[in-house]
Amino acid sequence: MTQMTQVMKLLLINHYAGTPELGMEYRPYYLAREWVRLGHQVHILASAQSHYRARQPAPGDEVIDGIHYRWVPTPTYAGNGLGRFRNIVSFLSQVSAQTEEWVQRVRPDVVIASSTYPMDNWVAHRLARAAGARFVYEVHDLWPLSPIELSGMSPWHPFALVCSSAERYAYRHADAVVSMLPKVHQHMASRGLDLKKLSIVPNGISPEDWQGPAQPLRSDVEQAIDAVRQIGGTVVGYAGSMGLPNALDVLLDAVRLLMSQPTAPGDKPLRVILVGDGHERQRLVARMAAEGLSHVTWLPPIPKAQIPTFLAAIDIAYIGWQRVPIYRFGIAPNKLMDYMMASRAVLHSVEAGNDPVAEAGCGLTVPPEDPMAVARGLRQLAQLSPKERRVLGDRGRAFVMAHHSYPVLARRFLDAVAPR
Repeated sequence: MTQMTQVMKLLLINHYAGTPELGMEYRPYYLAREWVRLGHQVHILASAQSHYRARQPAPGDEVIDGIHYRWVPTPTYAGNGLGRFRNIVSFLSQVSAQTEEWVQRVRPDVVIASSTYPMDNWVAHRLARAAGARFVYEVHDLWPLSPIELSGMSPWHPFALVCSSAERYAYRHADAVVSMLPKVHQHMASRGLDLKKLSIVPNGISPEDWQGPAQPLRSDVEQAIDAVRQIGGTVVGYAGSMGLPNALDVLLDAVRLLMSQPTAPGDKPLRVILVGDGHERQRLVARMAAEGLSHVTWLPPIPKAQIPTFLAAIDIAYIGWQRVPIYRFGIAPNKLMDYMMASRAVLHSVEAGNDPVAEAGCGLTVPPEDPMAVARGLRQLAQLSPKERRVLGDRGRAFVMAHHSYPVLARRFLDAVAPR
């Protein structure tokens, strides 16, 4: 139970904030909805253009589930080039210009800088000072370290230098820092943060998304699963983005190994169904065709409301990562929370500072970028009975409900940021 009893006005700046209807990012919406239910007033400032969303909102003000959104008009863009940078500059400059409006209109008690990039901290701190509010930095990823280590950006690239300056500024000036990543203490301290200001509030799920009648699956997904059932097979499912960080080539390599191995007596056919889209999708689908990986099926992304139905219909859920140093600070994947909430046995291919699958005891963890280990892990989980896999999956669900549900996380966040 939160120690915070004061009713607060919270102003959250997140360039990419979305809603269940618009698409990612979902975390700002789910936290804000819980804060509203606790009696607080919440305003979210977000760009009207985001590459994460399935649909873009109309610029202007909108109230959704008690949350006051302002969709700031910004230029369209594609990819990670100059267009995206112009979009960021447009968003931040407009929010900065609106400082007096937000001070007079809302008089926030807490101002939260929550965009993936850290430059919104300059704007948020300015606004917080003008309002006499607490200034909070919510860390999603460690920028510029993430683009440097994941994408090969030079530490001396102008964008990396700007991010580094903003990051250090935030650690020096923030009244509180909330990190989704659990193993960041040494990194943040080395950049000027007093660790007494740091709290860890990981990613999570909304239990309400898993209640009520199941949403019917799109017909092509349902047919693909039924085809595996008709041959008595085991369904391995993946639902999410298809980019390089998701290491789906390793999964395809593992399937190729399994296809080349003789089937042992009693082994059930094992088939993989990938549901999603992303920068690597076209190449991966072409690879599947070129190599004759008939045991893998790709299907377009499904609505968020159908994800629980899809996961309930599969036997094993797969999530993989690259072997990169940045994960030493920990991981906070949304899709893993969904897998665990669906009570699925999980195969986790990772080397990181934390491992929710191991903590919950809800599946197997194998090394990353190791197709042989992934193949063995899939076969090992496939050889379990449905009841045995369900026992694993139920552990995952109990773990998520205790540590990763948004009603729990929202209160932890408020405890971390409330005025003392």
